Amino acid sequence: MSLYFLNQELFFPPVANAHEDGLLAIGGDLSPERLILAYKSGIFPWFNEGSQILWWSPNHRMVLFPKEVKISKSMRKVLKRETFSVTKNQCFRDVLIHCATAKREGQEGTWITTAMINAYVKLHELGKAVSYEVWENKELVGGLYGIDLGTVFCGESMFSTRSNASKFAFIKMAQELEKKEYKLIDCQMYTPHLESLGAREIPRDDFISILKK
Repeated sequence: MSLYFLNQELFFPPVANAHEDGLLAIGGDLSPERLILAYKSGIFPWFNEGSQILWWSPNHRMVLFPKEVKISKSMRKVLKRETFSVTKNQCFRDVLIHCATAKREGQEGTWITTAMINAYVKLHELGKAVSYEVWENKELVGGLYGIDLGTVFCGESMFSTRSNASKFAFIKMAQELEKKEYKLIDCQMYTPHLESLGAREIPRDDFISILKK
């Protein structure tokens, strides 16, 4: 399959044209309009600092149906202890910066570049990007952020400086979205951590079908 090179035209090729690894297109920009179109089309940006913008749509999509969130016995104890508290949209940029600087096993550097941070802050100002913050004694110790499409939440990244803080944010978010009758949380790519929280892979066609509804 051919790789698409984007220009300033607000356009994405059909996701069925993505390569086996999920790579669909290169280039374009990170304007709010393009990012919103991407997420609504089942596409997300993922690239390193100094690289061209890369757009992805994997054939298997990691998702969580909110009612399927798994809460382990140990996490139930954490939730009951009330050591942590959670807020929403209180310090969006700080959450992004923490996610960008968090050390992750098997990864060097970050895909949350300066350009990405600025782009998602603009989306936040438009009410499209959302953060959840976890606090311990007024200290920010965990959180996550993503794009809110109304009935689908597209998760981008999480961070934690205390054990279980990011899990706390994820569970609280899933519980809130279940109450609001969201269809699913898009987790993008498989990780054992996400699987432990109840996320699972579904075919891209099924994911796109849910998005279109």
